[in-house]
Amino acid sequence: MSPQVTIAALATAPAAGAVGILRLSGPAALEVGRRLAPGIPEAPVPRHAYLASFVDAGGRTLDEGLFLYFRAPHSFTGEDVVELQAHGSPRLLQLLLARVLEDERVRPARPGEFTRRAFLQGRIDLTRAEAVADLVAADSEAAVRAAAAGLSGALALRVASLEEPLRALHADLEGVLNFPEEAEGADEGAGPRVAALRSEAESLLAEAGRGRLVRRGARVALYGPVNAGKSTLFNRLVGEARALVDAEPGTTRDVLEARVEWNGLALSLLDTAGLRETPGRIEALGIARTREALASVDLALLVLPPEATPAEAEGWVKEAGATAVLRVAGKCDVAALPHAAATWERGLRVSGKTGEGLEPLRTAVLSHLWGEGTPAAVALVSERHADALRRAAEALGRAHEASRLSTLEVLSGEVGLALEALGEVSGTSVSEALLDAIFQRFCIGK
Repeated sequence: MSPQVTIAALATAPAAGAVGILRLSGPAALEVGRRLAPGIPEAPVPRHAYLASFVDAGGRTLDEGLFLYFRAPHSFTGEDVVELQAHGSPRLLQLLLARVLEDERVRPARPGEFTRRAFLQGRIDLTRAEAVADLVAADSEAAVRAAAAGLSGALALRVASLEEPLRALHADLEGVLNFPEEAEGADEGAGPRVAALRSEAESLLAEAGRGRLVRRGARVALYGPVNAGKSTLFNRLVGEARALVDAEPGTTRDVLEARVEWNGLALSLLDTAGLRETPGRIEALGIARTREALASVDLALLVLPPEATPAEAEGWVKEAGATAVLRVAGKCDVAALPHAAATWERGLRVSGKTGEGLEPLRTAVLSHLWGEGTPAAVALVSERHADALRRAAEALGRAHEASRLSTLEVLSGEVGLALEALGEVSGTSVSEALLDAIFQRFCIGK
């Protein structure tokens, strides 16, 4: 049932621009909207743009713009919706908003409330609702495309293909438990059914890391010994002289960060202090920050100088801990490598000075982060989604064990837990508190 209160908010940013939009949704939207645009017919044609004069309480014209009416249930929220498209003066838009809020039936919209009403009215499921916020927040081409795919239902379809057969299995199991005579045999084949669903859940979970990488962007650190050419390479990759470069060892004392976009994927590149055993006091602080950065990135590029030995390289690889490492042979523009260094695999040959080897390096970085495929092809997955998918996969793992070793009650209980976890993604089983947390991150007016 539709909420009886009508909500209003500015749907455009509070900054000067060509167009500003005031949006109303609810049962009083048309009547209140017409007070600001008295020239509009009592029964306007839905989805028709009317040229209208917007007036103040005294009937004086404030602006001239467009009036659009979307009749329930054929609107984004599923309610009557009115949009006033005026010129983008922040002061003008505040006057128009104050005018509609004079009506006691109208209150200011809360963050994400328009999208929340669309979800509650069944216009969109929860994955599509969250994709709206993802699209607004997207800061790379891959994030835009992945959010758009989510808005069109890509993640919803994946979750539904798991949730629907899982619900049917749960119904069969509960039928056998509660009505053993009427539902006799409905639990046959439960083991293989659970195994197939578990495999699908784990497959979707495996994509979660890539989806989160699209959402937040990848973090890649350049590290290694002093004077390996890290800062020169960093500047070349970023496209500007962000880091100081000098022949004196230990020039970089802190972690520098710059944002780039490769093949549509946002990356944060980090230039770190060079590692050596006897640094000065300030340099030692920089090295400590290097080690902190290595623990937090998705990929570490170990930049090796020409004179590096295999034993030294292995020592620097260990500095990265559990973080994946890609070896890079820096300064490949210098004279021929010493014989000892030339006889072992040093990694990609790159020169920050000349730019040699940059494209193979970019390709290798993206390959390490993504493997096959492209960033835009993955489903955009949040930390919340990943946690729910993990719990669903774990419950189905326990259900698979129960199908062989335990009772039907345990099997049904674990299937029910998996179903509940998936419902948190699709919105079929979600609490008010969780909805509050989800929509709180939306902007007002969306």
